This record gives sequence, C-alpha cells and structure tokens, in this order.
Amino acid sequence: MALLAGKTALVTGGSTGIGLASAVRLAAEGAHVFITGRRRSELDAALTTIGPAATAVVGDVADLADLDRLYEAVRDRGRGLDVLFANASIAAFARLEEITEEHFDALFGINLRGMLFTVQKALPLLNDGASVILNGSTNVDVGAEAFGVYAASKAATRSFARTWANELKGRGIRVNTITPGPTDTPGLAALAPDPGQAPDFREQLVSQVPLGRLGRPEEIAAAVAFLASEQSSFVTGSSLYVDGGMNQV
Repeated sequence: MALLAGKTALVTGGSTGIGLASAVRLAAEGAHVFITGRRRSELDAALTTIGPAATAVVGDVADLADLDRLYEAVRDRGRGLDVLFANASIAAFARLEEITEEHFDALFGINLRGMLFTVQKALPLLNDGASVILNGSTNVDVGAEAFGVYAASKAATRSFARTWANELKGRGIRVNTITPGPTDTPGLAALAPDPGQAPDFREQLVSQVPLGRLGRPEEIAAAVAFLASEQSSFVTGSSLYVDGGMNQV
C-alpha cells in the first residue's frame, strides 16, 4: 500500500531539484501534492513530471501575501495538510568582508523568514498527526569559507525544528530536518563561480564524500518520504543526514 494514500502534501520550491524529486515521490506514495515556486514555466513543467495528483501555485515564500494565496488554495481543497516540506531555499558564496545587506537579506529572507512563516501560516491547516519537514544542510556542522550566511540560516532552521517539535507535540505533529549533502541539482551547478569551473567545483565536493559521488535528488526524496510517513512515527526533533557519510565519517 502507498505510504501516503489519501494524504495532502505541500512542497515549497517544488519545481526543480530536491523539491521536484520530493513532490514526485510523495505523489507516487499516494498524496495529492501542492507545489510552489517563483516561475510559472518551471511549475508547469513540474506538473507534467509529477502527474495529475499535483497543484501548482506561483509565489515567493518570502512574500507573506503569496503565502496567504498558497494556503487559500490548500484550504479550498478542503482536506487540510498532512505533510509540509519547507524546502525552498537559496545559497550563495560571500566571505565575511564581502557580505552585503542584499546578500544577507536574500538568504535569510527565503531560507529563514520564508521558512518560518511557511510553517506558521500552515498551522490552521495542519491535521493532527501531520509531518513537518525542514530543509537543512550539512554546512551547519562545518565552517566552510564564504558560506557563513547560508550556514547560519540553516543552523537557525535546525534550532527551529527542535523548538517546534516541542511546541506542536500536543497535536501529534512531528517536526524534523532533512539534511542533504552535496546533491546533483541545478542549484548546485549554479554555485560554481562560472560555468567553466563547474566540473572542478563538482570534483572538489565529490572528494569530500566517503561514498565518492554526489547524491541524487531521488535519494533525498526517499528520506523525505520516510519522514512524511508513519514509518517515522517515533521520530521528531531530529536531523536526518542524507550526505553519503560526508559529515559522519
């Protein structure tokens, strides 16, 4: 039997990369999946990939009015929300002396402010026993140069997961963090300083992973499906590392 038959899920940033792979997997497990993203063309392509059990809503998680429109669409379906994967996030490099207000505001605006209000505004729709999953990062545990603001936003995400797991336990709502290692997505490729350096950047990341390769979005999605389902019914407040051993050995 499908793990999420009859359930309703939401994946923010669900038009590409880990978000899209997770939406595909959750739909395959029987859920109706809402996805959101900032570009209609990418959302339309994602709907084709996911199939009929999906609804797309254009919006930016950093814009609270967009979040209100998103949750109005979920509310109109009339079944509440059983799974929330707050996945939308961005990354960019900047050393301490290079950090600008724009850099800080962009990363914290989406990765932290957007994530916080994505969860807060979902509260009236979350069914008792729902699963909330936050997108973390292995960079929380290391001091990678030029990644300080991104890592700080993900450290705060991890802290919120612990607090919210405690605050929502009375409703049986579980809150966990999924913590991917380097994953082969368009977003990862875009981090290279220029396209010509992308292969070297990938090889540098691969050299840090004990399994000797990048993760695949489908592998992260499998872990998301686990946290979304009753198979993880005794797991809350945790951080599930899916990193090829990068931060483990």
